[in-house]
Amino acid sequence: MVNKENKIFVAGHRGMVGSAITKTLKDSGYKNLILVSSKDLDLRKQKEVDDFFKKHRPDIVIDAAARVGGILANSQYPYNFLMENLQIQNNLIDGSVNNDVSKFIFLGSSCIYPKMANQPLKEDYLLTNELEPTNQWYAIAKIAGVKACEAVREQYGKDYISLMPTNLYGENDNFDLKTSHVLPAMIRKFDEAKENNHSSVKLWGSGSPKREFLHVKDLASAVQFSLENRLDENLYNVGSGVDISIKNLAETIQGIIGHKGEIFWDSSKPDGTPRKLMDTKKMSDQGWKYSIDLEDGIKSTYEWYLKNKSKIRKVKL
Repeated sequence: MVNKENKIFVAGHRGMVGSAITKTLKDSGYKNLILVSSKDLDLRKQKEVDDFFKKHRPDIVIDAAARVGGILANSQYPYNFLMENLQIQNNLIDGSVNNDVSKFIFLGSSCIYPKMANQPLKEDYLLTNELEPTNQWYAIAKIAGVKACEAVREQYGKDYISLMPTNLYGENDNFDLKTSHVLPAMIRKFDEAKENNHSSVKLWGSGSPKREFLHVKDLASAVQFSLENRLDENLYNVGSGVDISIKNLAETIQGIIGHKGEIFWDSSKPDGTPRKLMDTKKMSDQGWKYSIDLEDGIKSTYEWYLKNKSKIRKVKL
């Protein structure tokens, strides 16, 4: 059983997801978190990771480390998104197996499922059809991680599980317009347009695709739930089970920010997958459910953005 004294390595603890998980665990009384920056440990390098595991001997590993980005970043840097994510997760999973880590939580993304899969997305839709081309490189890496954890369960009987969150947002998100996902990009665009005398805002695509969003604090609570319980299977979707059109999302964010200008949709840009809604029944049957409403989550995220505008982090490509 997991206890508050276990040594838990949170890989990627400075990112949006990792920082939320770290805060949640600290607030819950976990005293032995192993945290290391990318400057001191390059997860892409196998020897560095092996030496780190031998030195620190974690009992549990939570893999929140990844190279992430939106449609633009994925399409411009396909090799980086494929190879670096494979390197990071392979080194962490293999290091955990070789050093007798008892529990491993692998975090992926809903993009692992086929582009035209039936909605809502069920876990058993994995590998049943073609992926969305605009983020297939990231998806293929994450699918490999899911199957690696499944293989560890089958071969060694270890409690290695994969959680597939829907689109995440919240504090410490990436607001760089070249590499960010849709929700934080909209927050920044509408805020800057508001400051610029409520100038018009141009957004990609038609606005018709539907997306589901989950506040990162809710994902952190799902990770803690998975940490403290031995779940029955290897793969679980984590989401709200509620989606919204990109057009309605834009109008919601525009209203929260108080932008009065026009919105123009650039239909020459790709929409991506028409709809991505997660079936979260398996996770809810285990006893976990989200708690943060989308509008409330956007409001708190915008408040954080306003406080941190001058030092908003930018992903280096």
